Amino acid sequence: MSTRVLVPVDESEFAKEAVELAAELFPDGTLVLIHVINPAEAGFGSEATIPSFPEGWYEQRQKNAETQFDELESLAADYDVTVEQIVELGGPTRTIVDAIEDENIDHVVMGSTGRQGVSRILLGSVAEGVVRRSPVPVTIVR
Repeated sequence: MSTRVLVPVDESEFAKEAVELAAELFPDGTLVLIHVINPAEAGFGSEATIPSFPEGWYEQRQKNAETQFDELESLAADYDVTVEQIVELGGPTRTIVDAIEDENIDHVVMGSTGRQGVSRILLGSVAEGVVRRSPVPVTIVR
């Protein structure tokens, strides 16, 4: 049975580094790339309890994820590893941790944007949240 490695990806350079490291560490594994579309980024309408997505917002995010997956799969092909793709809608930390169980993941390799100071206090760190909640080992690329 091959090792299943979850690699959360976003538009950062750290996503590419995470894919490369995961492929190097687990050459016989399956890389499960996950991109989480965070509805909080869309904003909300005047009714605070009713989320309002600007027209085409979700579709554009999905298209961006697919473009990114194509680029990262091309990168992973250099290492001859198997790659799967997942796009989910939700809060990044919770969605990533849920995917660990749902996808039978053995290890997580992810980037950290290295937020510091006030932005880290206000926004939190997805990587830190995953490390704290993950039932499997997590390797952080920074």
